[in-house]
Amino acid sequence: MMKILSAEMANIPKKAIKKMIQGSFGLQITDDAAGALAQLLERRARRISKFAVLNAKKEKRNKVTKKDIEEYVLKVGIDEA
Repeated sequence: MMKILSAEMANIPKKAIKKMIQGSFGLQITDDAAGALAQLLERRARRISKFAVLNAKKEKRNKVTKKDIEEYVLKVGIDEA
């Protein structure tokens, strides 16, 4: 089986992922699956954060706002590959 995700640890806690899946869907999730989801979410969060920071700098602000995140959704879309 091909490994898609690296062995790197995500900063998003697996415990938070497990709690979300259990609370939202009533199912348990393995440690490996929670770790994989945490990695994917973190990558997406980094991509969004990078866009938001660049947007704030472009507007000569030193603080990222909700508007910067919303700009990402409007310009790039949240469901990009």
